[in-house]
Amino acid sequence: MSATFTIGQLARQTGTKVETIRYYEKIGLLAEAMRSAGNYRYYGAKDLERLSFVRRARELGFSIEQIRELIALGEQRDFQCSSVDGLVQAHIADIGLRIRDLQALQAELGRMLGSCPGGRVADCRVLEALQPTPAA
Repeated sequence: MSATFTIGQLARQTGTKVETIRYYEKIGLLAEAMRSAGNYRYYGAKDLERLSFVRRARELGFSIEQIRELIALGEQRDFQCSSVDGLVQAHIADIGLRIRDLQALQAELGRMLGSCPGGRVADCRVLEALQPTPAA
């Protein structure tokens, strides 16, 4: 007999919130759970494996749609690995763009902070710089 898990056990084993497991089931990342006579959700070893995969992919920054695509590719064992590689390369490029955006943000905030002479909040250049410019 294979192991079964309640939603709470699955949550603890994977470090996933119960609400998130329900959401993943609702959007189809996890198969619909088996139900007990009392209508409790029960999950099997394959569900544990799938949820662990989804969690790891999310930790690596993959979007829900990218994960959905990775799962679909994983189910097509005869496809070329280049399909997965292409998806990962696109994700790496997105990460590079985000890093550049964050570095520009860091530099801008540093400039704002560097222009602050200290003193009273009423004279704070950082707060002044954050104020929206009036529309023409």
